[in-house]
Amino acid sequence: MHLPRFIRYLPILMLSAWLGGASSAHAFAGPAFTGPAFTGQVAAGQALAGQAAVDRSPTEASRTVPSVAKTGSRESARGSQGRILFILASSKVYGASALPASISFGEVVHAWDTFQAAGYSVDFVSPDGGAVPILDTYVSKEVEPRLKDERVMDGLRNTVKPAQVDPARYRAVYYVGGSNAIYGVPEHPVLQNIAMHVYERNGGVISAVCHGTAGIVNLKLPNGQTLVAGKRITGFPEEHEDQGAAYFKEFPFLIRKTVETRGGSFHAVNGDGPYIEVDDRVVTGQNYASAKPVAEAVVAVLRKLADR
Repeated sequence: MHLPRFIRYLPILMLSAWLGGASSAHAFAGPAFTGPAFTGQVAAGQALAGQAAVDRSPTEASRTVPSVAKTGSRESARGSQGRILFILASSKVYGASALPASISFGEVVHAWDTFQAAGYSVDFVSPDGGAVPILDTYVSKEVEPRLKDERVMDGLRNTVKPAQVDPARYRAVYYVGGSNAIYGVPEHPVLQNIAMHVYERNGGVISAVCHGTAGIVNLKLPNGQTLVAGKRITGFPEEHEDQGAAYFKEFPFLIRKTVETRGGSFHAVNGDGPYIEVDDRVVTGQNYASAKPVAEAVVAVLRKLADR
């Protein structure tokens, strides 16, 4: 008596079962489903991928880290104006004496601030690499707090060697002064090649301040002519030195005399005020006070070159 009623509902039960199976199949159809269950699977997959990255060996992980050169290129692409190379001396003494010598810390700081504000990155190179000497007598009260500025100090403690420099990366070089600038830099062939690559092949600027001008007196153009020949140049002149002092007797050459011997036109003023000379793409400053004006002039020249 109950069998016919069961048979009557059998098609309905079969249809429901079939529809339920179809719905279950659609739930595992992958991308067509965007509900919470799928989102959770993606998150779990990302977590596993992150753990896999952590578990990689240092060698494997390093394969994904861009080189310094590539990183610098990406910085430029994001709006950086480029890079400036600071050239410093490594010598801790005057010549062959035991008299202590130093870079001029203020000439680093004032130029560094100017270039950074204009959007340029700064790197440091010295003949020996590593830390360069900084004597208290070459640190004015004005810049003394910057001895705790790791952005600057890290570079001065870890200057690179000339062979590590890729000159193609730089828009300008800046020769830093100080009592040691006349030793080890002017005659260094790799530093000379770097500077002339920046000037000739990159169309960049060569700049120097105070005793840093000693670094450019031996630079030569491809035709063999000296860079300073026919140009207006300034730097710390020998008439402003204490010529009776022991340190002066250690000088391998005199800046004014050498510039003039090389065919340059040397200019200087009396006093400690800032004084600079800009001759096309060569920018020089006479003294400590000229560091910031030199950097400002370099920025101005580079902007004119970019406008062309």
